Amino acid sequence: MSLNIDMEVKNDVLCIRLTGELDHHTAEDLRELATTAIEKYNIRHILLNLEHLTFMDSSGLGVILGRYKQIKQLHGEMVVCAISPVIQRLFDMSGLFKIIRLEPTEQFALESLGVA
Repeated sequence: MSLNIDMEVKNDVLCIRLTGELDHHTAEDLRELATTAIEKYNIRHILLNLEHLTFMDSSGLGVILGRYKQIKQLHGEMVVCAISPVIQRLFDMSGLFKIIRLEPTEQFALESLGVA
């Protein structure tokens, strides 16, 4: 299976919705698209909707951590929402929830970032 990457800019928030598998085959595509969007649209925050992400490996964790660091340098925040139990376990085990906030829905996440 492949990865479908849907991106939308709302104010200074880059909403990234992932469907499919984020692995070593697809991580580079996400990295390039997200990095370009952050620079092009003066993005300050990232909202990651992982509701339809079915698989993620260490390459996926790496690309998420890299975008987190990029946003942190801009004094922004990364928020994850609508995460599946399998992916949530990966985030727990990797310690990503110590630095990335989890919200139950995309709407809650947007509101927490100041976008209604």
